[in-house]
Amino acid sequence: MNYLILTDLERVAGIDSFRQTRTTDNEVKGPAMKQLAREVNACAQGIRQADPLAVVDVIDGHGSGGLFPEDLADSRYIRFKEFRLESMPQYAALLFVGQHAMAGTIDAPLCHTYSSLHVQYYRLNDVFIGEFGAFANWAGLHGVPTIFLAGDDKAALEAQLFVPPIETAVTKQGKGMEAAEHLEPDEACRLIRDGAARAVRRIAEIPPFARFQPPFVFEARYYEPLKPETIRSRPNARLLDERTYRIETTDYRELPFF
Repeated sequence: MNYLILTDLERVAGIDSFRQTRTTDNEVKGPAMKQLAREVNACAQGIRQADPLAVVDVIDGHGSGGLFPEDLADSRYIRFKEFRLESMPQYAALLFVGQHAMAGTIDAPLCHTYSSLHVQYYRLNDVFIGEFGAFANWAGLHGVPTIFLAGDDKAALEAQLFVPPIETAVTKQGKGMEAAEHLEPDEACRLIRDGAARAVRRIAEIPPFARFQPPFVFEARYYEPLKPETIRSRPNARLLDERTYRIETTDYRELPFF
């Protein structure tokens, strides 16, 4: 079967500063990228322990790039913007590695929703939602379950809120926006490998998450007044105030998740 791993850089073991993730300089964020690859490879190993014939695709979900493609072992590398949304039904399950909590989560290190510099919150059908819920729902709308998350303890709690039976691997305990107690990197990889294997074995016990159904009412609020080009790029958006807009649609692809 085919499996999809969605990655981000903020929640790998050893990372607790935006200085390590916001940069486009691969020399600065290189150690984090190397550890993310180790954790992704551990996840893929766990998948194959439970399903030896598994085919694993990996989405690099970090905006400026979070993986060196050559570091992936026997998995296909895909940049987030190059992922074909219509290909989702081909996957047996979705897994997250390096995931952080949504913006506004108490004591969640490096928490944010899509943009750590600009977005105050996203809400979908009156529920606050982050990157986990947004993509898990897209998978669920296509009958694909989200079975595993590796990240900090607050991200794990968020995942369990949306998908109670999900398997998780906690790589650090959040103590603040840029503060955490980390697992040793090898131990983090072991937990991820074992957790991913359990998730695949339990796949029948974890239903797809598709709580958000059309019509979709989406609201985004920003820290600063919206720039005219932001509104122009969302022709279906209605401005509520200088920092907030709303979109009402029946097409999930029209929401700014992808």
